[in-house]
Amino acid sequence: MVTATADFVVPDELLAHEPPEARGVPRDAVRMLVSTPSAQRHQLFRDLPTVLRPGDLLVVNTSATLPAAVPTLDGHVIHFSTCRADGTWLVEPRLAGRAGAPTVGPLDTAVAGQRFALRGGGSVTLLSPYSQGRLWVAALSFDDVPGYLSRHGSPIRYSYVPRSWPLSAYQTVFATEPGSAEMPSAGRPFTDRIVTRLVSAGVQVAPIVLHTGVASAEGHERPYPEWFSVPASTARAVASAQRVIAVGTTVVRALETTGGAAGSGWTDLVVTPERGVRVVDGLLTGFHEPHASHLDLLAAVAGPGLVSTSYAAALAAGYRWHEFGDVNLLLSEHDVREV
Repeated sequence: MVTATADFVVPDELLAHEPPEARGVPRDAVRMLVSTPSAQRHQLFRDLPTVLRPGDLLVVNTSATLPAAVPTLDGHVIHFSTCRADGTWLVEPRLAGRAGAPTVGPLDTAVAGQRFALRGGGSVTLLSPYSQGRLWVAALSFDDVPGYLSRHGSPIRYSYVPRSWPLSAYQTVFATEPGSAEMPSAGRPFTDRIVTRLVSAGVQVAPIVLHTGVASAEGHERPYPEWFSVPASTARAVASAQRVIAVGTTVVRALETTGGAAGSGWTDLVVTPERGVRVVDGLLTGFHEPHASHLDLLAAVAGPGLVSTSYAAALAAGYRWHEFGDVNLLLSEHDVREV
């Protein structure tokens, strides 16, 4: 399924090239488009406690971002994506840019059996292709991947982020369990102050964990399993909530995998409009690229029409895209309170 939003174009000036703090904008002051069937409201993220209502449940991802990009000794870069149940990893060999620049694209000349020597004495050996020209199943020469990455890695970044930023720029206030190749970025605008205001307003906050792999820049690329955990306490909160609002597509994937019950393991669930959603009533998310598989998940939660309308409004109003950008709150109800 391709949503109606698939063919839009994002101008370069709408790509978030740096954290909002570097532009003098606090984390919780990024823009927030509140999208309902009746209207699109242009607000700031710090308005969230007045937009939601008592009895709502926000479910957040507590996975912390790994410094998952490691240079090879022959001048390439390996992006560590996802640990698999059998102990192998999905990795993405990338072409390095000039010194200090982000990578310029997948290494499409990689072949099975190719070994990449890494700094610090580690190595990665490609075993078999997982997705055409991009992800590979690989064996590693070391067991403690988070420890190795903490010593030798840096945060993954792409061409729209021209300079490097510290790992702290890629962590959310909820980050407690290292494991994500890339930041669960829908949670980035939250601050301790916003969480306190939400709880004071009667909005519950509950955690799940889903360790994200590398983002897909390829249309229709098959998804890959990601490890998740839904605690029993969160399952109880879901069962009693008036509305369940997922903070990020990762939360939707975890909750829809278990049907809102407690559970853990690897999920390969693909959420599409044809499948629909059974647990989630709303979604706080960033803005995604044309043809990204995330758009189908958004359409499953909010409907293709509302997603199309919200993206048209965001483009017209100059919202910023990607992990350092603005956010979109998709709600199906007509009775969202005015700020």
